[in-house]
Amino acid sequence: MTTISHSLPAAHDSAPVELVRRRLPWALLALLAVAFGLVPWLGNDYWLNAILIPFLVLSLAGLGLNLLTGYTGQTSVGAAGFMAVGAFATYGLLLRVPGLPLPLALAGGGALAAGVGFVFGIPSNRIKGFYLMVTTLAAQFFLEWVFTKFPWFYNYASSGTISAPRLEMFGHDLHSPTGRYLLTLSCVVLLTWVAVNLVRSQIGRNWMAIRDMDTAAAVIGIPVDRYKRLAFAVSSFYLGVAGALWAFAYLGTASAGSFDINRSFQILFIIIIGGMGSIAGNFVGAAFISLLPLLLNYAGQNLLGGNVDAGQLQNLQKIIFGVLIIWFLIKEPEGLIRLLTHLRERLARWPLRF
Repeated sequence: MTTISHSLPAAHDSAPVELVRRRLPWALLALLAVAFGLVPWLGNDYWLNAILIPFLVLSLAGLGLNLLTGYTGQTSVGAAGFMAVGAFATYGLLLRVPGLPLPLALAGGGALAAGVGFVFGIPSNRIKGFYLMVTTLAAQFFLEWVFTKFPWFYNYASSGTISAPRLEMFGHDLHSPTGRYLLTLSCVVLLTWVAVNLVRSQIGRNWMAIRDMDTAAAVIGIPVDRYKRLAFAVSSFYLGVAGALWAFAYLGTASAGSFDINRSFQILFIIIIGGMGSIAGNFVGAAFISLLPLLLNYAGQNLLGGNVDAGQLQNLQKIIFGVLIIWFLIKEPEGLIRLLTHLRERLARWPLRF
C-alpha cells in the first residue's frame, strides 16, 4: 500500500504534462497554418523583409550548427564560411546551368557546402575542443579569402558581389516579399522536418553518444570518425542552404563580407541562447537575436526620447548578448528553451501547483 500511495502523486503530476505534449503537434499544425495561410496576406513588406525572412534564415543556420555542436559536440566558429559556400555555389549553378530549377540549385549549393564541410571536418578525427575550434576558425577566414580573391566566383563583377538571379519556381515569380517569404518558409519547414527525424534515428543517437563521450561510443562499436565527418557534412548542407537564402531571399546582393566572422558568432549565440541540442531552441534563439535590436531601437527612439544614438544601442546590444551568454553557460546551459519548457509544465499543473 505504501508503494501505491507514493506512486499516485507522480502519476497525477505527470498527467497534465502528458496532455500538453499531446496537444503540441496540433499547436504546431495551427502555427504552420497561420504561417502559410495568414501571414502572407496580413504581413506588410517591412515585416516580411526585415523581420520574418531573416528570422527564418537564422533559425535554419542555427539548426545546421546545432546538429554539429549541440548534438555531436563538435565546436565550430566557421558557420558563416559554409554559408558563403552555399550562397556562391547556388549563384554559380543558377548562372551557368540554364534552366536549372531553383530547388535543385539550392540543393546543389547545399551539397557543395556539405562537401567542403566534410573536408574541413577531417581534422576532427584527431583533434577536439579548442583545437578543433581553431581549425574551423581557419576555415572561416580561408573561405572568406577565397571568395574575395578569385573573381570567377562572383562572375567578375566590379563590385565583387553576387546578385540574386531571377527567382521562380513552377512558373511563379518569387521576387516579391511574399514569394521570398514563402520560399524561405518552405525550405525551413522541410529541412526542420528532416532534422527532427534525423536526430531521432540511429544517426542522431550515435551523434549524441559521441557528444556525451566519444571514447565510450567507440568502445561500443560506433565508428566515431565517420559520424563526426557526417555531422560536419550535414551541418554544412544546412548552412549552405541558409547562406543561399540569406543572399537571395533576404539581402538580394551579397559578398564575402556578408558572411564574415561576426555572422559566425551570431549563429553561435543563437544556439547558446536558444538551447544546444534542441530543435525548437534554434527558433527561440533566432527570435531573440532578431527582435532584440528592434526592441532596443524602439526603446531608444520612444522611451528615451531619441537621446541614444545608434552606436550606443549597438554597444548595449553586445553587452546584453555577452551577459546572457555567460549567464546561460553557467546557470542554464540548455538555454531559453529549457526555461520555456519549465514554464509550460508549471502552467500545465496550474492552479494546483506552480
